[in-house]
Amino acid sequence: MSEREKLLSVSGLKVTFDVFPQGAMPWTKPRKLKAVDGVDFDLFAGETLGIVGESGCGKSTLARAVARMVPASAGEVLWLGKDLLGMGNRELKDVRSDVQFIFQDPLASLNPRMTIGQIIAEPLKTHTPGISKADIKTRVKAMMDRVGLLPNLINRYPHEFSGGQCQRIGIARALIINPRLIICDEPVSALDVSIQAQVINLLMELQRELGIALIFIAHDLSVVKHISTRIMVLYLGNVAEVATSKQLYADPRHPYTQALISAVPIPDPKIEKGKKIILLEGDLPSPLNPPSGCVFRTRCPRAQALCAEKRPVLEVLENGHEVACHFHD
Repeated sequence: MSEREKLLSVSGLKVTFDVFPQGAMPWTKPRKLKAVDGVDFDLFAGETLGIVGESGCGKSTLARAVARMVPASAGEVLWLGKDLLGMGNRELKDVRSDVQFIFQDPLASLNPRMTIGQIIAEPLKTHTPGISKADIKTRVKAMMDRVGLLPNLINRYPHEFSGGQCQRIGIARALIINPRLIICDEPVSALDVSIQAQVINLLMELQRELGIALIFIAHDLSVVKHISTRIMVLYLGNVAEVATSKQLYADPRHPYTQALISAVPIPDPKIEKGKKIILLEGDLPSPLNPPSGCVFRTRCPRAQALCAEKRPVLEVLENGHEVACHFHD
């Protein structure tokens, strides 16, 4: 398998939701909430694409739209050159074995009535219906061992495990059918710092062993820097900047990215004391009524008249660095 094999290609992806005002009459026209507004990106085999941004910027909705868990309003999603959005249920079932999901809340994503052996085995039963019970048990125990769970715990229930162990169960469930892409939707945000490090290192180790691609969504920029090959910054459903992890942290070009990175604590007290934090004024605008032109202009220190009139497009700079700003550095 080529390292630069393109697995996923997303272009012009939009996701809108109908929102009815409180107490509206049945004939009232709904307002359109633009959760994702024209996102483009490619994902290659074996790489990790980190997606960052404020709460409500469309990170999780984007991931769910790519996996066909929420309907897309417009755009194109190609999986190995095939149109994912236009697939029927039978074709989609084949793709689902290649694309798996790890959810944010480890305990809530596991069925409390099933043992962890049954939970991990469920994708196997769905996608390989002819497999024997003995083979299922052997593969489940091997996968439990691989993610750091004792195989003799196979008949226990989710409530008997800690948050970190539940997330390991979720990872085992995602890996059991050998997917090519795993979408991680804030998989460590509900865990404490030491357990976060264990789960992140486990994902990185498994990625090196199995050559899988990851889409990793997180709020914590330090975590994203540690795990990601490339990083995409989202703001109000729009892509602000895309670059490799090193490029983005060493030389952020978009004012929003610069503000995000300035807020990341530095372990050295002397450097931390002397650094300049860029404060953004105001709150995130409502996706029901986003600003005209550049959606970031209402909080941008560089905003000019052009920003209100014309929406910036992603401009490719040196070394594949992309930024959507009329007045970038």
